[in-house]
Amino acid sequence: MGQKDRDLYGYISDRLAQAEAGRPDALYDLGLLYSTGQGVDQDFVQAHKWFNLAAIRGVSRATVDRSELARDMNRRDIAEAQRQAREWLSAH
Repeated sequence: MGQKDRDLYGYISDRLAQAEAGRPDALYDLGLLYSTGQGVDQDFVQAHKWFNLAAIRGVSRATVDRSELARDMNRRDIAEAQRQAREWLSAH
């Protein structure tokens, strides 16, 4: 693993820890990572979930990004992302 990979892994680990603590910016950043596949497998369901959580916590740009992402998703995947967001909220 090169330095760039270690740095990215550290960044993702930090964002996950900060998201667990409820940091809106970390929730948004995870949405960006999953929507682009930067350092993680690209996963629109996960991206939508994180953008949704960030939007709930007041990150206005997350609402825009979530809407744009939803254009490339089917209804079943959007429903799954929303279910996962509700589950995450109930656990945090």
